[in-house]
Amino acid sequence: MADQLGGIHHLTAITADASGNLHFYTKVLGLRLVKKTVNQDDTSAYHLFYADGKASPGSDVTFFDWPVGRERRGTHSIARTALRVGSEASLSWWRDHLRAAGVKPGEVAEMTGHTSFDFEDPEGQRLRLVNDEGSGDSNPWTGSSIPQEHQIRGLGPITLSVPDLKPTAAILTQVLNMKELRSHPSGKGDSATYVFAMGPGGPAAELHVAVEPHLPAAGQGAGGVHHVAFRTPTVEMLHRWTERLASFKLPSSGEVERYYFRSLYFREPNGILFEIATDGPGFAVDEPLESLGERLSLPPFLEARRASIESRLKPLQ
Repeated sequence: MADQLGGIHHLTAITADASGNLHFYTKVLGLRLVKKTVNQDDTSAYHLFYADGKASPGSDVTFFDWPVGRERRGTHSIARTALRVGSEASLSWWRDHLRAAGVKPGEVAEMTGHTSFDFEDPEGQRLRLVNDEGSGDSNPWTGSSIPQEHQIRGLGPITLSVPDLKPTAAILTQVLNMKELRSHPSGKGDSATYVFAMGPGGPAAELHVAVEPHLPAAGQGAGGVHHVAFRTPTVEMLHRWTERLASFKLPSSGEVERYYFRSLYFREPNGILFEIATDGPGFAVDEPLESLGERLSLPPFLEARRASIESRLKPLQ
């Protein structure tokens, strides 16, 4: 049997307001700040990781804090990030909760096969809450402001926007061994959304591809997404994915040690950045699980520069 990806690992987006971002994702959405670190390629910028109570792979939404303008929306991009809850009752609870927090939620409806509603964060990050009907694991955080039965369970599906399906679909199916499941017409001319599934299937392992040839190309900025990462269990499996990309002559970063996981980056033909990341060793490798995110964490190769790095970071609170 061909190697299979395990689902969505994480999604990394962009904020220009780290303090406001921290407030929204921890106080309004109730996620746990599981790692406060810096962008390993640009140590002047925070890299914030929000996840479930156990910092599980597949639950973390991460943000680079960059002083940039707003995203210019368009195609050739990751267009919407879905977060999973466990029931239709939770969707109703969340609509009331978001309204009380000053957020305008959309209507609950079936969208691309799942009961969902859309909303945006204060910087225009496009989000969706999806009823996953209790599928998969749930690791609530006792420190969350959200009742345990309504807490966000993890990521997925993630929606891409591309002008042309064929080259992206070829990478998803022929290289990454995803399965095309179904399509959903959008009602806008030749636009439609195609659903692809990774090994285990279900909302946590789906990638949705919206074909939108009428849109201009997106411009990256605050409120936009930088990349999406897919799960592989071990470093040995990551080696196999590295070899597989090379066998298709796909340019890649080569394997990169991110300390909390090991990664491989490449772009699909419509220019969207993909990552394959290992499930381990995880965020508890350098601080206790019970106190994740309470101090600035730095990988060993940056530890000697801690004083200099901390001096250039603005306070989050």
